[in-house]
Amino acid sequence: MTDLAFLTLREISGAISRKEISPVELLDDVIRRYEALEPRLNMFAHVDFGAARRDAKAAEARVLRNERLGELDGVPTSIKDLIAVRGMPQRFGSRVTADTPMEADAPAVERLRAAGAVILGKSTTSEFGCKAVGDSPLTGITRNPWNTALTPGGSSCGAAAMVAAGLVPYAIGTDGGGSIRIPAALCGLFGIKAQFGRVPVFPTSATPTLAHVGPLARNADDAAIVLSAIAGFDKRDPFSVKDDNPRFLADTRISRKLKAAWSPTLGYGRVDPEVAALTEQAVLNIEQMGVDVELVETVMDDPIDLWTAEFYAGVGTKLRDTVETRPELIDPTVLGLLKDALQQNMRTYYESVFARYAFRDRMRAFFEEYDLLLTPTLPVAAFEAGLDVPPGYEDRNAVSWATFTYPFNLTGQPGASLPVGYTAQGLPVGLQIVASPYGEASIFSLAGRYESASLETDQATPGVRRPPINNRTS
Repeated sequence: MTDLAFLTLREISGAISRKEISPVELLDDVIRRYEALEPRLNMFAHVDFGAARRDAKAAEARVLRNERLGELDGVPTSIKDLIAVRGMPQRFGSRVTADTPMEADAPAVERLRAAGAVILGKSTTSEFGCKAVGDSPLTGITRNPWNTALTPGGSSCGAAAMVAAGLVPYAIGTDGGGSIRIPAALCGLFGIKAQFGRVPVFPTSATPTLAHVGPLARNADDAAIVLSAIAGFDKRDPFSVKDDNPRFLADTRISRKLKAAWSPTLGYGRVDPEVAALTEQAVLNIEQMGVDVELVETVMDDPIDLWTAEFYAGVGTKLRDTVETRPELIDPTVLGLLKDALQQNMRTYYESVFARYAFRDRMRAFFEEYDLLLTPTLPVAAFEAGLDVPPGYEDRNAVSWATFTYPFNLTGQPGASLPVGYTAQGLPVGLQIVASPYGEASIFSLAGRYESASLETDQATPGVRRPPINNRTS
């Protein structure tokens, strides 16, 4: 049988449609690779291969009847353990939660099931998504397929690790401060959070004004297919965007006239020189593609205090009883952040809320001049697993070291990480692409063109290199 690891979603889906492989055979192959990879990477918080096999058999029957539901039908995936999946526990990477199966799916999961996706289980996360690295008190350390001594980033750590390792072609993560874009950058993937509310969230998140659900995938095409499947209005989410579901895959084929701002630091970040050089070269390549690029050194002051006040206050309120009575159950780093947030008084909190609105309006005005803003996704490449912050960033907290991602959860506009190269140690580096509000089409247009141009010149794109981890089972 053809080596299925590292094929794209579209390649796997095409093989199923042509009856070159059945969904059941595909699942068997995935389980074999899971058995080889999971002990080394620790990607899953929960698996249910019995339910996955039932779904794969149903998909196989549809293929045989020539009634396939679409490109996701029969293709395995996973759901981050911050998202509800019927019949599986929702533990949030935390020892304070119950091991009780959920009674209903979140909207994104409902839509994946309706599209025929085969759900393997729940991927690992840092506790309640509170750290930008890949460990939690419940599941321990998740590791990076590019070097298992290093972190894959977080908090969608398991999702990124399994896509990067070739187990599944895409996985579903969440992003409240960069938790899709961060591990996408450290694992060499394309990851996107769409416009806030584009993918509905239910049950209500602990961070309801910051949380996004989205895909991590091998390339922009695959992410576009998945995002189109899970996006769309749902009345259970009061922030849900009520408009026609865009066809994102078509956007990857459209050569739009775009004007982009390039900001190497946003005005406050400090970036590893190798990461800076790789992202700057990527921007030069984008300019050569015909995009109008303008250097903007300073875009904003660091809004980390605004983000911290809102994110950790939300999680802290959810966990207040545990923080006060059983603090030993919580990740010590997370516990400190939650305690600090809970000390805010109402006046201080609402001053942060109104400052956020003002910040969002400044960014709205900025994007009246530009279609896109380009930055490094992260200031560093992958670093030692088990650390909360990279070496040299000890003055930052468990999320603020990820300098460039969290501002755009405060604004809610679309943001993605595009792989653009490798360090001398062979570690992936990502370029962040932020679009004007509701401007996902511009992200997909640029990413699709960049990936096509890179393939033509054999430059760095998803799939050009494979991580060194031995993923073969024979």
